[in-house]
Amino acid sequence: MTGQTSFSVVIPCYNYARYLKACVESVLSQGVKVQVIVIDDCSTDETPAMGTALAKDPRVIFHRHEVNQGHIKTYNEGLALATGDYTALISADDLLTPGALKRAQAVFDSHPEVGMVYGHAPYFQSNDELPKPRIGKPRVDIWDGRKWIAQRCKTATSCISSPEVVVRTSLQRQLGGYCADLPHAGDLEMWLRFAAHSSIAYLAEVDQAYYRRHTASMQSTTFNSILADLKQRRAAFEAVFRVHGHKIEDVEQLRETALRALAKEALWRACWSYDRRRLDRVSVDDLEAFALATYPGASSLNEYRGLRWRQRLGPRWPPILQPVLPSGYVHWVKGQLWGRRRRLFGV
Repeated sequence: MTGQTSFSVVIPCYNYARYLKACVESVLSQGVKVQVIVIDDCSTDETPAMGTALAKDPRVIFHRHEVNQGHIKTYNEGLALATGDYTALISADDLLTPGALKRAQAVFDSHPEVGMVYGHAPYFQSNDELPKPRIGKPRVDIWDGRKWIAQRCKTATSCISSPEVVVRTSLQRQLGGYCADLPHAGDLEMWLRFAAHSSIAYLAEVDQAYYRRHTASMQSTTFNSILADLKQRRAAFEAVFRVHGHKIEDVEQLRETALRALAKEALWRACWSYDRRRLDRVSVDDLEAFALATYPGASSLNEYRGLRWRQRLGPRWPPILQPVLPSGYVHWVKGQLWGRRRRLFGV
């Protein structure tokens, strides 16, 4: 592969034998020179047999762990094996859309300052028919990496699902792999890290990958706690600001913006728990404590005042009054606008 533009696609797999073949085929059919690295993290299903069969294609490498290593070690092992000019990491239950890698390659070849390319990834349920992808000519938006980070700090969320990302392998080697202490937000920290060191490209008006939602996914099982998610995102931003802050303009201001957004979200989640009678499932006290510890001005936020009002009323009245309160509608509208902006502009 030396001297030729090529891709390495890492596919970690744990008990996803039923999805693996379709995932690999979506990569091999891209029409580019590609190296597929499938790593089985000691699956107990038919993954070994499926992986061995797929590796009969010389473009596919199959490795199996004899002992489960966890997803972060598996990801990093795959990245270390990548030899292509550009690298993607796709869960075995996700898929690339036709032409996704060619579209990414065109951006990398034309913009050497770009370290990461991503696009839109439609979600689908396991039993759904795949939505028809948009695979025409994309509109290419090039973001200065620092400005892209500033957009992320406004909501303190990731705007990326994961399978739609392709990175420049040389920069990946320079920046290193995923952080072991960020099992849930390691991808967010990675994208922020790339943005601190390069420009970021978004391919608009096309779909780059499919993201599968199902009950066995890590999002639905291991990482379904609101508080755990907030803590991981806080740790991801703090890690980037601490290690790569010297590359980011106005880093302290951006840090304050991100921490404020996290505090607002925690407090709103606590309010929502009152409104939807979820107090038995969500610890309001823990969410309030997180907000106060995260952002010094949390007690001055509207969401904090809203939580205090609900606490004074008690659990009975907020669900009854919620339909006539403007706060729920405001948050719903903001969510809809952010979703539209994310689809159109990638942020």
